[in-house]
Amino acid sequence: MFLTIRTTGTTERPATDLGFLLHKHPGKAQSFSTSHGRAHVFYPEASAECCTAALLLEVDPVALVRRSKEKGRGGAPDAALTQYVNDRPYAASSLLAVAMSTVFRSALRGQCTALPERAETPMPLRIEVPALPARGGPELVAKLFGPLGWTRVEARPVALDEQFPEWGDSRYVQLLLEGELRLSDALRQLYVLLPVLDDAKHYWVAPDEVDKLIRAGEGWLADHPERKLITSRYLSRRWSLTRQAAERLELVRLAEAEHLDVEDVDNAVDETTDTEERPVPLAEQRREAIVAALRAAGASRVLDLGCGQGRLVQALLKDVRFTEIVGVDVSVRALTVAARRLKLDRMGERQAGRVTLLQGALTYTDTRLKGYDAAVLSEVVEHLDLPRLPALVYAVFRSARPATVVVTTPNVEYNVRWETLPAGHVRHGDHRFEWTREEFRAWADEVAARHGYTVAYLPVGPDDPEVGPPTQMAVFTRTDEDGRTGSTCTENVPADNTRNTDNTRDTGRTGDDGSEKEAKAA
Repeated sequence: MFLTIRTTGTTERPATDLGFLLHKHPGKAQSFSTSHGRAHVFYPEASAECCTAALLLEVDPVALVRRSKEKGRGGAPDAALTQYVNDRPYAASSLLAVAMSTVFRSALRGQCTALPERAETPMPLRIEVPALPARGGPELVAKLFGPLGWTRVEARPVALDEQFPEWGDSRYVQLLLEGELRLSDALRQLYVLLPVLDDAKHYWVAPDEVDKLIRAGEGWLADHPERKLITSRYLSRRWSLTRQAAERLELVRLAEAEHLDVEDVDNAVDETTDTEERPVPLAEQRREAIVAALRAAGASRVLDLGCGQGRLVQALLKDVRFTEIVGVDVSVRALTVAARRLKLDRMGERQAGRVTLLQGALTYTDTRLKGYDAAVLSEVVEHLDLPRLPALVYAVFRSARPATVVVTTPNVEYNVRWETLPAGHVRHGDHRFEWTREEFRAWADEVAARHGYTVAYLPVGPDDPEVGPPTQMAVFTRTDEDGRTGSTCTENVPADNTRNTDNTRDTGRTGDDGSEKEAKAA
């Protein structure tokens, strides 16, 4: 999909100032990774009299199919076939809007330290989009862009097939906008109205989309005659979000009419007594779920295997029922950070007696880890190469053999809900794999059956009806009483599977406690 932005200028005010405003140098082509492919920015022409910037988005169709909800176009009516044939690589849509927000982030905000006065000044603009899906036809395009200050709004219908004119027009148009506007205003209008005209989004519409709409619509949306339609379509017709956006936009409209700030109009609640709940980060939800599972199991002596920087150890220390907590990690540096976080050097004698930090590799058996009530593998298994995973399973479930084992790992199916996660990428750079819910259950069921455990599955985070929770958790409970009788182990375990404290790369280090890329969404 393709978009061009053209402006004209003079010797005193050259058109190449467009490069400063977009923060992209006209003298070179640049590429950027986006959620569903790569975006390229280049300049077909760049002179003092005329400058054109082009944004080309190359969509990865395979990643699009794997990441799209309902295996189609984000819930569009023709979703059944679009996993095979679709317009996503060619027609401007929410994919292009997301690419704009990634590539032209500063320009959307109107920020330009080099030429701040230029960013605040209207400039002659000509914007062209060769292929734009318009559910509502050219008439709707005119209704949406006409009131926004453009002197020319042209939406030329694209024929279904030029060889068969009797078939009529498709739902696509060639969009041309001309007028004098601030560049930031023009970009923000496109950011909102491209997915509105397409009437579909390729990603899950979460509550934070209301904030995005309000920010992008600042200065033009509150008084737009088609505000209701824009709000409804942008928020995928989610009634609760649409109502919330409508209420906030009405406050904006009233504030502008009275020349007041929104805070001066919406002052019914004292901020000092505001009790609105803030979103809980996913890492914190995960720790709370793990602690709850350990409490339910009646554990008092707990191993945190792959403890990283000690956040879970810190949470366990707050509960007096956990009388002994051992954090284990292969990284000496991570253990040093954990000790500093826990303030072990200043901790009271009784409290310090409850916690121990050990350096060790989780893919080797270690007699120090035997005899504990519970072990936790929180965001650990995905850091191992798959051929090394059986060694960890043997070391934990067969050698250490705690009564309860809690395992959490990312649910790769949920990755589609994060707009900013590049296509085909895992959540953390050190993840060797990420499992679907079915893959995780198959692995856990086999481990439980092979080593004499039962297993239960619990969601961590919002349990999406389509793709499940962001984190999946399995709680293993040992079925034998003395720890000596479980099922016979038939896994291929390395002959040297004994304790080894060498700092090797494949030994189960986590290192990403809470650092997944969903920070704006979690």
